[in-house]
Amino acid sequence: MSVTIGLLYPGHSAEDDYPRLEARLAPDVSLPVQHTAMLEDVHRLDALLDWGRADRLAEGARGLASRQPDAVLWACTSGSFAYGWAGAQDQAARLTASAGVPASSTSLAFVTALQSLGLTRVAVSATYPEEVAALFVEFLSGAGVEVVSMRSHDIVTAAEVGTLDRAQLVDLVAQGADDQAEAVLLPDTALHTVDHLDALEDTAGKCVLTANQVTAWEGLRLVGHDRTYDGLGSLFRSSADDSGLHRGGAAR
Repeated sequence: MSVTIGLLYPGHSAEDDYPRLEARLAPDVSLPVQHTAMLEDVHRLDALLDWGRADRLAEGARGLASRQPDAVLWACTSGSFAYGWAGAQDQAARLTASAGVPASSTSLAFVTALQSLGLTRVAVSATYPEEVAALFVEFLSGAGVEVVSMRSHDIVTAAEVGTLDRAQLVDLVAQGADDQAEAVLLPDTALHTVDHLDALEDTAGKCVLTANQVTAWEGLRLVGHDRTYDGLGSLFRSSADDSGLHRGGAAR
């Protein structure tokens, strides 16, 4: 079954991760990207709330309509968790109504990915300033996820995040890993991670979930596309019924 997952992406930073993902999921999956307005590229609460406004997402959904998506994802972590746990669910419900197909967001995708893998204790290594990273911790706590440690790297703009290379990604994971955590989370769709997922898990010695990875996975989950794939980390190698990864450690 061929499926199309429409992606609403704010501004320009790491949207080229999605064509890379599409190539790895070919020929079954199409991941068209529709850019949404980012009036100010800054990780600050008022800006994040503006990125995720219902009218902006509805406009983006209209832009995707010609691609006839089977599901739509708001491919932005901070622009969804900024609304809180209940607010992010409301945001997704409004997007579902606008798009006319199942919809979700990157923040919600982190939660459903963890649930699918049976993981509840995480370490967060966030590119954001500390006050924004704290909002993600609060969001996860609202979803019943225990954050055992959080590292903030105080990067203000998505544009700067998009310049980080493989070595810097590995360092993000190494600094963020915690022995008590079952997974390490990198919550920013401005990070280029698709080409490095297995290497990041090798560094952590456990499951690593990244924003663009979980976003695409969530879209496939919404439409019941449950194939597994190699080279995209533990999440894509495991299904909801696969107990081999439960309780931490990357499946090998």
